[in-house]
Amino acid sequence: MAAKILIVTGDAAESLEVLYPYQRLREEGYEVHIAAPTRKKLQFVVHDFEPGFDTYTEKPGYTWPADLAFAEVDPGAYAALVIPGGRAPEYLRNDLELRKILKSFFDADKPVAQICHGPLLTAAVDSLSGRRVTAYPALELDMQAAGATFQDAEAVVDGTLVSARAWPDHSAWMREFLKVLRSRVPVD
Repeated sequence: MAAKILIVTGDAAESLEVLYPYQRLREEGYEVHIAAPTRKKLQFVVHDFEPGFDTYTEKPGYTWPADLAFAEVDPGAYAALVIPGGRAPEYLRNDLELRKILKSFFDADKPVAQICHGPLLTAAVDSLSGRRVTAYPALELDMQAAGATFQDAEAVVDGTLVSARAWPDHSAWMREFLKVLRSRVPVD
């Protein structure tokens, strides 16, 4: 039986940051489940850059069904966790069930991949203190406030935590995360 990986997300997550790891990890032979506040069809978004804008723009993205609600997740059944970005982490960090899930993964030192605004979730459970991370560059001060050392790089590995800035860094992010996964949770 293939090791299971959990992706935690919600509405307004960045489409590419959910679907790229979902497909890439399945391609490697892992079983991947998506959890959200409730079982429903999620509405993702596309963040892109337009000439003349000081920040990214947001457009409607793909829809995708959540396999289970946060309250249904047994963290012990999963070998690793993926935390996509987009706007979803901004409100998901207030979800008590999700915070329990996140804390469980960090307490067990399981592999965690986070990208873009995803580190807002790990900061919410005080799991960044003393770590090296990257995130969407606008979050540098948030990462420092959470006790992390921010590095502006495609991918930063700190033990079992692998972080990336945003979807343009997918290749480096998944390459590094797969190294951690293969060493800790090889595919059967």
